[in-house]
Amino acid sequence: MEEEKLPLTSHLEELRRRLVISLIATGIGFIACYGLSERLFLLLSEPLIKAMPEGSSFIFTGVTEAFFTYLKLAFFAGIFVASPVIIYQIWAFVAPGLYDTERKSIMPFVLLGVLFFIGGTAFAYFAVFPQAFKFFMGYNTQYVKIMPSIGEYLSFSCIFLLGFGIVFELPVFIICLARLGIIKHSHLKKYRKMVIIGIFIAAAILTPTPDAVNQLLMAVPMLILYELSIVAVRFFEKKKEPEID
Repeated sequence: MEEEKLPLTSHLEELRRRLVISLIATGIGFIACYGLSERLFLLLSEPLIKAMPEGSSFIFTGVTEAFFTYLKLAFFAGIFVASPVIIYQIWAFVAPGLYDTERKSIMPFVLLGVLFFIGGTAFAYFAVFPQAFKFFMGYNTQYVKIMPSIGEYLSFSCIFLLGFGIVFELPVFIICLARLGIIKHSHLKKYRKMVIIGIFIAAAILTPTPDAVNQLLMAVPMLILYELSIVAVRFFEKKKEPEID
């Protein structure tokens, strides 16, 4: 019984050590980013500031709202700064239990997942935000002036960036399913029409503005990513054929 418990105890100890290292890295990132929290907020809000009419500005409606907004922003930025350490700690904990072939096949997907997530957030920031805020500013009139709350804007922008980051993970998710043998490129082609309809419905729901331009800004990248997934899955299937023979 003791021999069976020892491995579990050692795994729990290893997990605790990895979590502590990740928390320390996040804490260091948080402290470093808190000193730059005002600059980080200006960077995050730059697309909206450029679209805002003259005379408008950010406000905070509660005594502690500005403090907690900068605190949250520093925390999110700290996680982003510490993400290489966190990802490595997760990999270092999982890797010993995998075969060499499994390690070689999983590692590229981890890297691809990170790159696609960053690509999704960058696309939202540089391409979608300017168009979305331009639409929203159309409601600004002589008598109705926009003065967004900094706390509200932080929540809106973080959720929106996170949503685009997750959406851009679509090819990685599909290729992983293909590598596991769950789907084939023929299935992806067969259900293409249904997927296209689903993508436009998702874009209409997830996009914060009801105009067609912003919905297309989300739908078109998803369609392109889906088509790239079909090509990638077909490539992996062809690569496997000699091994089967």
